[in-house]
Amino acid sequence: MPKKKIVVAFSGGLDTSYTVMRLANEGNEVYAACANTGGFSDEQLKKNEENAYRLGAKSYVTLDVTQEYYEKSLKYMIFGNVLRNNCYPISVSSERIFQALAIARYAREIGADAIAHGSTGAGNDQIRFDMTFLVMAPGVEIITLTRDEALTRQEEVDYLNAHGYSADFTKLKYSYNVGIWGTSICGGEILDSRQGLPEEAYLKHVTREAPAQLRITFEKGEIVAVDGEHFDDKVKAIQKIEEIGAAYGIGRDCNVGDTIIGIKGRVGFEAAAPKLIIEAHRLLEKYTLSKWQQYWKDQVGNWYGMFLHESQYLEPVMPDIEAMLTRSQRHVNGTVILLLRPLGFETVGVDSADDLLKSKLGEYGEMQRGWTADDAKGFIKVLSTPLRVYYGIHPDEDR
Repeated sequence: MPKKKIVVAFSGGLDTSYTVMRLANEGNEVYAACANTGGFSDEQLKKNEENAYRLGAKSYVTLDVTQEYYEKSLKYMIFGNVLRNNCYPISVSSERIFQALAIARYAREIGADAIAHGSTGAGNDQIRFDMTFLVMAPGVEIITLTRDEALTRQEEVDYLNAHGYSADFTKLKYSYNVGIWGTSICGGEILDSRQGLPEEAYLKHVTREAPAQLRITFEKGEIVAVDGEHFDDKVKAIQKIEEIGAAYGIGRDCNVGDTIIGIKGRVGFEAAAPKLIIEAHRLLEKYTLSKWQQYWKDQVGNWYGMFLHESQYLEPVMPDIEAMLTRSQRHVNGTVILLLRPLGFETVGVDSADDLLKSKLGEYGEMQRGWTADDAKGFIKVLSTPLRVYYGIHPDEDR
């Protein structure tokens, strides 16, 4: 077979390590590319580079798309208060899209014949990678050894060992995907619908017991300060909130939902920053947006999250939704106060110049200034008209 120039989407895990070595051993030019959306430490990236060359890669590159991930995805998920099933902050699924986009761009830049990834045939990631590559790198072959050959974990480990690459890929009870927008947890009790995750399944544990306030300041819907500390870099602001919230073990949950391939899926996660940010942002919007702004934002935010999760980021409607979400944030300004405690938090209040609660027309349940008592009685009478019409015609209907 002709030898190919192949880009491997390389995470450093078992499947992509096997893919690099196998394709290199078959005589191909392998370019290992790790697309970092904020989940890799500097140490992990250095180790990935070392391992890629040990596995036989001709070249290794880290593609840092963390800022792009924020500007083109996380920002809008905050604007839209996006939580899949009112639970999951869509961490892994949104990351995969931007990792795939980065890999596709790199493959085009170097004139690759093929792109390889390590997805199996039983998950959503195969769809996110394949669809993105098909659209953004047309004509480039897609190689998926793990999926196409239905390889077991043991078969991949045995191959690596037989070819002189010894690494600790022993079967662990849990598998993790760590990212800036949360850590997903698979395996173990997740596979049993009757069980939740035990304490040892989580990577972050409670280290702070005393309750404390957290103040998050927004300008036009974006975070600009955390506890009074200003941030130009929104990614660093998210990381700061994660550091604070994770010390309380905030953001733990399990999500059950419908996968793209049609089966039910369950995933555990810990996501302190997304949970705190989204609930703080949602509270601020309750004070600063009109009734119908909130209603329609909820509708489009839900669609935006669903499309993002189900590999439809490239659908042309997505930037249209983003335009609406961005426009809706023009008055979402102010500081939100949250009270943190171990394994939970509560919203306290907001301080905003755009607070619609500060109306001079009246204070709810206290005193009206924009209308008279007779105005109120007339309004109520007109409001009741369709009901009085209906029950006047149907007096026998008992509610």
